[in-house]
Amino acid sequence: MWHDNETTVDYVNFRLVAKACAELIQDTGGEPISIGISGGWGAGKSSLVRMIASELSMEQTVGVGIASEKRPKHVVITFNPWLYQGFEDARTALLQTVGDAVLEAVVAQNSGLLGKAKSLVKRINFLRLAQLGGEVAATLITGVPVGLIGKVVEAGKGALQNESLNEGVAVAKDASEATKGLLNEAKPVSLPKEIQSFREALEELLVELNITLVVFVDDLDRCLPKTAISTLEAIRLLLFLRRSAFVIAADDVFIRGAVRVHFAGTGLDDDIATNYFDKLIQVPLRVPRLGANETKAYTALLFLERAHRSGQLKTESFEKAKLSVEARLRETWTGKTVDLAFLETLVEKENAELLDLMGLAERLAPLLFSASTVQANPRLIKRFLNTVFLRKTLAKPQGIDVDVQILAKWHLLERCDEATANALAEKVSAENEGRVSILHDAEMAAKDPDNTLPTLFGDKEFVREWLQLKPLLGDMDMRPILHLSRDSTVRDFGADDLNVAGKALRDALVAARNSNETLKQQIMDAGELQSGLAMARAWEIRRPSRLWQKAEEVLMLIEVSHIHPSTGARAAALISQAPISQLAPGLVSALTECSWAKDVLSKWERDEQIPKPVKRAIENARKI
Repeated sequence: MWHDNETTVDYVNFRLVAKACAELIQDTGGEPISIGISGGWGAGKSSLVRMIASELSMEQTVGVGIASEKRPKHVVITFNPWLYQGFEDARTALLQTVGDAVLEAVVAQNSGLLGKAKSLVKRINFLRLAQLGGEVAATLITGVPVGLIGKVVEAGKGALQNESLNEGVAVAKDASEATKGLLNEAKPVSLPKEIQSFREALEELLVELNITLVVFVDDLDRCLPKTAISTLEAIRLLLFLRRSAFVIAADDVFIRGAVRVHFAGTGLDDDIATNYFDKLIQVPLRVPRLGANETKAYTALLFLERAHRSGQLKTESFEKAKLSVEARLRETWTGKTVDLAFLETLVEKENAELLDLMGLAERLAPLLFSASTVQANPRLIKRFLNTVFLRKTLAKPQGIDVDVQILAKWHLLERCDEATANALAEKVSAENEGRVSILHDAEMAAKDPDNTLPTLFGDKEFVREWLQLKPLLGDMDMRPILHLSRDSTVRDFGADDLNVAGKALRDALVAARNSNETLKQQIMDAGELQSGLAMARAWEIRRPSRLWQKAEEVLMLIEVSHIHPSTGARAAALISQAPISQLAPGLVSALTECSWAKDVLSKWERDEQIPKPVKRAIENARKI
């Protein structure tokens, strides 16, 4: 199975984008920079963030002071506001995370700046106090007027009675010691000035440490609108400081929605909602969408990764395959493609199973790319394949032998056109041995773009492409496939009334090409009821290969109805399905001595579409 988490393993050529972003941060010369990574759910924002962080961590260290002293050029922080949602205010959590990281860098360098670092942490604690307890609560507890915004102590006393402030007041009491040294009881405290002092203190520390603070903010679009806006407001406190860089990963569509919720009732228009995020971002970047080549490469590498984990593919072979794919993707602009010939070079020729999976990747990828419900989304591709291989795993203990390529094709229809999948599933029953004749007919029709598909399939380009996707399912027993897909919907295939003798006769009738005593004995032993059922099932199984040309094609009907005349009516109903224009004299001649077929022959004889040789064969049989 493939996990859903972000990764630094690059299967889709994101590393080039990550290196470019890392270079932007490295080449700022100490000037502030903010990069916005935008993309929909599952597009790979978090993975790209981790790759950028990885690129920064791989840079060489530089000396400070004496030549033997080494330190990293960047202090890298990854902040996930979603983890704090419901537990702590995102703003205070971000400030605390930054303070802890800077303090840790000072301690690691032993640079003599510990006093300044501790002072910075005190400022952060004060800002946290003001935020968590509210300005009025901080004033009441410390005895110092906090904020020159028209609030008075009397109003604050009234507000303190509000139960909603109790939690914040409790936090403020616990944090009061952290403010010592910052508060002068003779002077009121101005929050704007405190914020500016905090920014100046942080910037001074970063400059003296000669490091760049790089803050990655991820999963912002998983948060509730309130948390998302709270985080963006905290980022504004730190933004555009020298020696700072922010990389914010979020779906810009979500951010605009969060801004609208936050400012609901203010008449905010779309332009202002868009500008709110844009003002925070200097370098906007959308996660590259996978193209057809990237989708093939990604799917193939997922298959190879699975084979590597299971020991089927050696580590050196897997690493070589990744390098080959990365090199090919860098060259696709020149006309080189990720085609089947290339994918097959990634595995050893004697590994038939992996070669088959490379073929599956080559066939699936175009539909995974074009289908509106997948659109080459990396996370959705992983989930798609997880479902396929889970069903393959469930098949073995149930005694079901089904190829992963068949499961993949069926799940693709379930995922991308549920209505058509359900309509087909409803036509699967024990009576027709799980085979769906309309599916066979559609697969044949789809080969020619000028042909019209059966009504059930509509006129959808995706469905036409799906029908042509190998392997074809029209001649298969669909019951095992649908049984394994019960996680999608409940399947009921009807009762299968064939007993052991009936099933053996069914198989014998499918294989029979001429009359023989063994076959006749099986028909007698099975009895009238089982013989009729076996005849109908065998007729359906042979349907895809039936050309309506030879006598052997109706042998099963003739033999069973000869020994059990009561089955003649069913045999007549089955033969009446024949496409008259395709009939040949040999088949008709075999039916002329069957009493149950007389009405059918008479109907054919009167039909204007009947071939002349067939009509003459019927007329000649009547004269005998």
